[in-house]
Amino acid sequence: MNVDLHVHTTFSDGRLTPAEIVALGVKRGLKTIAITDHDTIDGINPSIQAAQQFPRLTIIPGIEINTDVPQGEVHVLGYFIDYTDKNLIDNLDALRDSREGRAVQMVDKLRSLGCPLEWQNIEKLAQGAPICRPHVAQAMIDAGYVASLKEAFDTYIGHDGPAYVERKKLLPEEAVRLIANSRGLPVLAHPADIENLEALVATLKNAGLIGIEVYYKNYTRDTINNLLLLCHRYGLIATGGTDYHGFGDAQEVMIGETNVPYESVERLLALANHH
Repeated sequence: MNVDLHVHTTFSDGRLTPAEIVALGVKRGLKTIAITDHDTIDGINPSIQAAQQFPRLTIIPGIEINTDVPQGEVHVLGYFIDYTDKNLIDNLDALRDSREGRAVQMVDKLRSLGCPLEWQNIEKLAQGAPICRPHVAQAMIDAGYVASLKEAFDTYIGHDGPAYVERKKLLPEEAVRLIANSRGLPVLAHPADIENLEALVATLKNAGLIGIEVYYKNYTRDTINNLLLLCHRYGLIATGGTDYHGFGDAQEVMIGETNVPYESVERLLALANHH
């Protein structure tokens, strides 16, 4: 339990700062943590700096890019990205701007539905991170309109909700190429509930996919075995992580607790060194 390749910080929708994530990882005996904030690389440098005083902990610079398919969303992780790559940064800036514009439109819709929110409160919740739907949902909870994030999404801001707004979208294969072009290693995140998974994997493999997130929080042994077969069939690396956000609720799996084999890290490192 000393590897976690899927961790979020306050630079996206996590609750802990990079320094707090590093301290928690060290306390729990982790050797390797990948910082994979949604659509932003801003948490990478602070995480690497915080880890400098802990020589046993390695930080992998990563990202999680949200993409859209007709049935919902597909997330693509990128490891060992060159986070100074201008093309990557420009694309992420465009995604960020579109997220913020979308949040403004959602707040307008919520007001017309009888749920007015103060934009300043949403900005405060985001703490300078890209404003995304969980921030709007949290503001709804704070204002007493809903009791949980799930209720906010199910009733208002989820895909079929009355306050849902589309945003600038990347296709999964565009995200894979964007990561590969920044010398990163693209991996399909939490794939178990993706419709037509094998067809998507075949398409993404052609675009440059190198792995699938197999060891994920709450995945059953059966699910893991099925995903391992898929990895084997397509010559992909099985990776894993908790998708840790620091929410501190009963559902959350603690950082480092998905039993990711260290071999996953070794295979990623071997590929990264060839890039």
